[in-house]
Amino acid sequence: MTYMPPRRSDGTIQHARKKLAWPKDRLFRILSIDGGGIRGVFPAAYLAEIEKRFLGGASIANNFDMIAGTSTGGIIALALGRGMTASQALDIYLERGDRIFPPRSGVSKWARAVRWVFKPKHDQNVLKDELLRIFGDMVLDSSAKRLVIPSFEGRHGEPFLYKTPHHPDYQKDRHKKFAHVALHTTAAPSYYPGVDDDGYIMIDGGIWANNPVMNAVVDALACFDVPRENVRVLSLGTGEATFTVDEKARSGGAMEWAFMRSFNAAARAQSKNALGQAYLLLGKNNVVRIDVPESDKPIALDDVARSLRELPLVARSLVEGSGHHVQNLFLEDGADVFETCPVVPAQASG
Repeated sequence: MTYMPPRRSDGTIQHARKKLAWPKDRLFRILSIDGGGIRGVFPAAYLAEIEKRFLGGASIANNFDMIAGTSTGGIIALALGRGMTASQALDIYLERGDRIFPPRSGVSKWARAVRWVFKPKHDQNVLKDELLRIFGDMVLDSSAKRLVIPSFEGRHGEPFLYKTPHHPDYQKDRHKKFAHVALHTTAAPSYYPGVDDDGYIMIDGGIWANNPVMNAVVDALACFDVPRENVRVLSLGTGEATFTVDEKARSGGAMEWAFMRSFNAAARAQSKNALGQAYLLLGKNNVVRIDVPESDKPIALDDVARSLRELPLVARSLVEGSGHHVQNLFLEDGADVFETCPVVPAQASG
């Protein structure tokens, strides 16, 4: 008989979190990074450019109290939590992108397209090896930053959030390996298979939270005694396709609303809704959203060549326009040193 693990939600704590003290005169600064496959080049390049221009090459993570990331954004968040700079995170994409998403041409390109109809498009073992190379055996308990990483559990069909032990209630994930969390949040359906994790089936967090901004905002307000007007958010996207429901789509059937069109619509709606909620809750002037301009021809999630060719240039251009604003809101002083909460007797986590 196949082992069926309990629902993670079964152990959810019913009472409100006991808020931890936060200095009255200190802001709480959040960095949030969207999913988007190899298009993670953009947020990594944007942050690397900020480091170069305003921080003398030091890690931008030093200026944030919490980092959230989904899918490719989760890899960047975990890299920053490991102590890497954004420039080092960018090197992962620049140096290893072709290995993770190997290009194909001619007959092999068409063979992969046919195979993709029935099986995942890419070899997950390659990605797993790269993640183990980057993160080794490091676990969330040793993270240098508070982290919130969305995934999705397929066995029970539930959202799944990995969190560092930055609150006493968060105990379940503290011994999870960075590499495994990264693999779980990046298991994009049809690109990679779901990951079997002791009976759970872990799938890309982009299924429900491709933009994790509200996951981080809610967690910060629930866990810390910080006024919402003192929360600042830098939210980084990875580019969206121009989307509209034309007459053909309005009256179309399954063929017109195939998987990718439906997924793109859902991801776009989720992102804009999450941003709208953050604007409403914190004040729009306290949330900075930086994203690649929308395009009728968006970069595919695994188009390494185009991503590396175009996105670093877009990042540099956007830093020209927004860099000083980001400096004023987020870089004036460093974040406090983060220390994980001590281990407490076994209990549930949210």
